Amino acid sequence: MDQLRALKYFVKVVEHGSFSKAAELFSVPPSSLSRRVADLEQNLGATLLKRTTRAVSLTEIGQIYYQQVTEILSLLAYSDETVRNYQTTPMGVLNISSMVGFGERILLPLLDEFSELYPQITLNVSLSDNLTTLARDEVDLAIRGGYAPDERVIAIKLMQNNFIAVASQSYLEKYGTPVNAIELKQHKGLYFKTPNGPTPWICEINNQWQDVSAEQVLISNNGKWLVDKAIAGAGILMMPRWSLNPSIQSGELTELTITPTVQISQQANLGVYLLYQKQRYQVPKVKAAVDFLVSKIKEVG
Repeated sequence: MDQLRALKYFVKVVEHGSFSKAAELFSVPPSSLSRRVADLEQNLGATLLKRTTRAVSLTEIGQIYYQQVTEILSLLAYSDETVRNYQTTPMGVLNISSMVGFGERILLPLLDEFSELYPQITLNVSLSDNLTTLARDEVDLAIRGGYAPDERVIAIKLMQNNFIAVASQSYLEKYGTPVNAIELKQHKGLYFKTPNGPTPWICEINNQWQDVSAEQVLISNNGKWLVDKAIAGAGILMMPRWSLNPSIQSGELTELTITPTVQISQQANLGVYLLYQKQRYQVPKVKAAVDFLVSKIKEVG
């Protein structure tokens, strides 16, 4: 027996006091509707309706059952509507993971604007430089620096993530300005620590990659602290351009022109990537976030 259909038939019979009128609403024969309600009563082992040739009315237990059933059907209708809205309106909890520096400097300010546009989305944001597996960690969106991952996800390149060397004027006045990569070995270095360790300083000389890292005087995964120490004259710092631009524009740090070009990897053109699982893009909250962040971050970049 289709109990849900029988419940709906029963409620309409009570509301209209007639099997025939209820049958018209569902476009079914009155005999079919009557049989389903009778099957419901048989299944319950109780008589819910008093039937006469002129009218249909509730028995005492039928009245109790009707009140409970109408509440259940109303709740079910509300639940159905909630699901339909979820599938069409951006809403619900959105889990975002981002590398710390990018999150603090670029992502979080943008999410304030995003929340105003989509007030029904609850943001759950984690900032970490540890690698994230979207499916395992239940992350809807992840922002990571480096290269497009091998895992089966969509990876949209938001901006370049190339590292540049900077120092304060006070440091350069005291220790000199390096112009050749080999000279860096005579300087003091501030190193950003990734999940794989401090970023090395390397460059290609005579078709061979060489380590030109300066003396390590400070290592940290806290980009802001490293920038503050560089501004204070503690050493030369290499970090992504997007993280250093504000300090360069303010004149607190100076970008160094060094030849050959110093990198942290033998592969050039590092990027900042927005990662998400392909099938998740169909969920309105994920689609809204992806479209918003791609548009806004590319403007910033």
